[in-house]
Amino acid sequence: MQNTPLSPLRKFQSPPVRLDLPPFGSGDRIGVISDSHGLIRPEVLELLRGVRAIIHAGDVGKITVLEQLEPIAPVYAVRGNVDLVPPCSDLPEHLALTAGRHVILVTHILEEADVAGFDLLVCGHSHIPKISTYGSTVCLNPGSIGPRRFRLPVSMGYVTLSPDGALVPELRTVEIA
Repeated sequence: MQNTPLSPLRKFQSPPVRLDLPPFGSGDRIGVISDSHGLIRPEVLELLRGVRAIIHAGDVGKITVLEQLEPIAPVYAVRGNVDLVPPCSDLPEHLALTAGRHVILVTHILEEADVAGFDLLVCGHSHIPKISTYGSTVCLNPGSIGPRRFRLPVSMGYVTLSPDGALVPELRTVEIA
């Protein structure tokens, strides 16, 4: 895991919307996706089955993406830089999700985040799947589930609650049929 200095991050232009995630216990997982750009693949839907909640870190592209996710688990989404028209433009810019004793910040663009006071930062935008740290905050960028760009893999992530109560992020490459 790469540790990055805090200098590139700045304060929010608007405060995050605060919401509670559904209760979850040891071993439960949250599915984490980003940058769908209007495309939801059946392989992604299958990999999300069984999660307690789904986080979408922006660039949804079409509201039908979120509608297809809702039957699987509660969906928590922020808008990205391509979400310019309603209803996607009506999504919040940032979310602060409470998961037990943890608070997860969700934003689309990493550089627009202020990580102080958050246990986990979920972001998107770059399409590059990566787990890193900013100070003491772990950052999960799940990459992109949308159309392939820049020769990058189609990818997503999970956050699992460990037996000792820690949030454990992981990345997953999506194998496309």
